[in-house]
Amino acid sequence: MSKDAVESAQAPARIQAAQAAQTPADAGDAGYSKDLKARHVNMIAIGGAIGTGLLLGAGGRLHNAGPALALAYLVCGVFAFFVVRALGELVLYRPSSGSFVSYAREFLGEKGAYVAGWMYFLNWSTTGIADITAIALYTHYWSMFTSIPQWVLALIALAVVLAVNLISVKIFGELEFWFSIIKVATIVGFMLISIFLLATQHKVGGHTPGLSVVTDHGGLFPHGAMPVVLVMQGVIFAYAALELVGIAAGETAEPEKVVPRAVNSIMWRVGLFYVGSVVLLALLLPGSVYSADESPFVTVLSKIGVPAAGDVMNLVVLTAAMSSLNSGLYSTGRILRSMAMAGSAPKFTARMNRSQVPYGGILLTCAVCVLGVGLNYLMPSQAFEIVLNIASLGIISTWVIIMICHMIFVRRARAGLATRPHFQLKFSPVTEIATIAFLLICLGMMWNDPEVGRKTILLIPVIAVMLVAGWFGVRRRVSKTADRELTELSRP
Repeated sequence: MSKDAVESAQAPARIQAAQAAQTPADAGDAGYSKDLKARHVNMIAIGGAIGTGLLLGAGGRLHNAGPALALAYLVCGVFAFFVVRALGELVLYRPSSGSFVSYAREFLGEKGAYVAGWMYFLNWSTTGIADITAIALYTHYWSMFTSIPQWVLALIALAVVLAVNLISVKIFGELEFWFSIIKVATIVGFMLISIFLLATQHKVGGHTPGLSVVTDHGGLFPHGAMPVVLVMQGVIFAYAALELVGIAAGETAEPEKVVPRAVNSIMWRVGLFYVGSVVLLALLLPGSVYSADESPFVTVLSKIGVPAAGDVMNLVVLTAAMSSLNSGLYSTGRILRSMAMAGSAPKFTARMNRSQVPYGGILLTCAVCVLGVGLNYLMPSQAFEIVLNIASLGIISTWVIIMICHMIFVRRARAGLATRPHFQLKFSPVTEIATIAFLLICLGMMWNDPEVGRKTILLIPVIAVMLVAGWFGVRRRVSKTADRELTELSRP
């Protein structure tokens, strides 16, 4: 018997019964500490919005799309904000460390939760491989590390971040706080330098900064509008990890205060850090000067003779990759525990240590990352690109599921079966439908890349078959778990 068969009729009664018994509405939420502070969650939100997609990836995209890349970041940022706003509303309705997997269970049934959880695991486990690969590559930048094999550096990075995650959620939050501080300080520092260069008309690489840099080199769309449209498929992935706010909310004492503040701040931070940085980059140098092989920040700073610019930015990008790996282990540990408590993930992933950390799920993600260490050994030059494209399938499916859950939640609220919090995503269901359509279009645009993107889309049927096969393997356990939970909740 599936929960969704009775959910629409018994949702309020179920939640009231759970609250009366002082147990969480989702069994996977039991046992967590509430050690994440407001500053941790706020910086996790910022850290999720700032990563290698901006610090490193903006260079190649500026080269391909030109100054109009700022518009691509703005458009994608708006839709990313809609996703986080929808998730924020669901969090205030019912905070859960299982986050969107828990909401998928409530609004889509166990099959929905199963798909949401394993696609998110696919996203972060493959992103973790990309992160340890990136860390190894960035470390090789310094000559003292070039003699150490790439796979060894990848293994060391994984071991360090694993140890941090297993100690306590407070240590995770503290580390992520300082990782984010480093990234924000770097971007703010660069923006201040850029504004100074613009104000003083100081030449950068032989070019006088200002609007003339744009107008004299093809204008806003130097290569036409199509490259800007095509680059959105990469830009949308730069915003991946924003949904971490929803997961972190399950381990904070006052989610009703912390979450709205963190979610609302995302919009202006995206505008300031992403769009603002790209606009400044476009005003300082022509897009043709930037490249995918070098951080655009390093390109600018090296042109004005800043000493050790490459070393500093390499350290920052290395920090961003460590931050991403740190977040990936944290989030998958919580998501897998929520699934395990419902029967759709291995039982050992539900285990927690004395520090109230779900170590089982974290270790499973690490096991997949260890396979990535092997990939670094076998194909060091291709490992990063392979896993990054597979991860893109996971993040798009996660965001689509969040919007579908929110749409169903609003429908139930209008039917009197749930109560919407004061913090809401406006204009439902138009906002959700537009976001889902945009995400699917971004996915479809990957077909225009025959080398990697097209092969990634061809993986979708393979992943679908694996999900179906996996569901048949766990459905009996899921059904028994759901029946037992409903029986316990119905007891006087």
